[in-house]
Amino acid sequence: MPELSLLDATFLVVASVIGSGIFLTPGRISDLLPSGAWILGVWVVGGILSLAGALANAELGAMFPHAGGDYVYLREAFHPIAGFLVGWLSFFVIQAGTVATLAIGFSGGVAQLVPLSEGAQVILAVALVVGTSLLNFYGVRHGARANNVTSVLKIGALVLFVIAGVATGKGHAAGLVATTSGSEAIGLAAFGLALSPVLFSYLGWNASVYVASEIHEPARNVPRSLFVGLALVIAIYLAVNALYLYAVPLADLRQGANAAEQAAAALFGRVSGTLVALLVLTSILGTLNAMILTTPRIAYAMALDGLFFPGVDTVHARRRTPAGAILALALASLALVVLLRSFPSVLDYTTFAILLATIADTVALYALRRRQPDRPRPYRAWGYPFVPALYVIANAAIAANMLWLRPRECGIGLATLAIGLPFYWSFTRRGHPEAGRPA
Repeated sequence: MPELSLLDATFLVVASVIGSGIFLTPGRISDLLPSGAWILGVWVVGGILSLAGALANAELGAMFPHAGGDYVYLREAFHPIAGFLVGWLSFFVIQAGTVATLAIGFSGGVAQLVPLSEGAQVILAVALVVGTSLLNFYGVRHGARANNVTSVLKIGALVLFVIAGVATGKGHAAGLVATTSGSEAIGLAAFGLALSPVLFSYLGWNASVYVASEIHEPARNVPRSLFVGLALVIAIYLAVNALYLYAVPLADLRQGANAAEQAAAALFGRVSGTLVALLVLTSILGTLNAMILTTPRIAYAMALDGLFFPGVDTVHARRRTPAGAILALALASLALVVLLRSFPSVLDYTTFAILLATIADTVALYALRRRQPDRPRPYRAWGYPFVPALYVIANAAIAANMLWLRPRECGIGLATLAIGLPFYWSFTRRGHPEAGRPA
């Protein structure tokens, strides 16, 4: 029986999106763009692109209210191999890599408050992945309640941060449009590269589609959760970035690793370090829980079709949670935690994988309109066929730009995709997958 309400699903989107990106990427973004106006503009463009993707996913999620998200859409639109490759890429690159990154980032944040050795930080990250996985193994309702609490704390803390920061009167409104001396005109390549960390920071806007089968009235509530959740995120991101520009000169913002720490130091003084560290930890913890709640449904749906490792389709007899898939995600994430050892520089190859997966989703929308025209569509994507086409074209251009400028990182993502092919062959040799079976 579905256990998630519209509020649960909306907070799932908010928690999945607002993680560490809003704190750690603005410095890099400001280094690529010449003025505060361009910086705010790239966050707006990233939000609009995410919203265009949400329009397509809203139709797909309402059509297929099953676990698995993009794996299901690609399987139904094209062929099981298309769904498998996108699911494989999502699980091992986007999701497991992000869970590991968040866990390591959390332990690094704790180390700023309490001295911890490198080994202790790894142990803490491992314990965090295990503990969060156990919480979601215990029941989807428990995971959702924890997510709602952390989401409210996260939103409240960020809103308070912005209001209190402006109230100090210690910043300069001119920073929102200021241009650094000697800045050159912005080029499309630089703007496209700046969109990479922005899109990474918007990662998770489609979180609710992965648990559509566990949401009350999914045909209505999945689209609503995407739009309301993403609208909240866009508003918060613009407000927080405006505060950064208000508090910190652009030249200084480019030199910092954590924009929130810089802004807090300028506005609040000595207590800023502890305040920001707690804010970042709360944000990361909420995102980590949300990802472990949603992500296992990808592997679960694939395993139901015989396209993943044996046992991953196991459902706990009493708690009705995808126990095997939760374990698979935990093991993959823990392997990356142990291998990485420190906060990794995985931003570009993760974002490249996100672009490939979301482009494939949107193309599936066109294929399904043609191949299954009579299938019930409780929601139809606004602006079709032009808005989804804009999304595909813009993201394809960004992906091509990244491939040109960051070939090594993007190559890792493509290699991971290629590694999936022999596994697909092995899984299909094991038995014929039920490609049309609802996940």
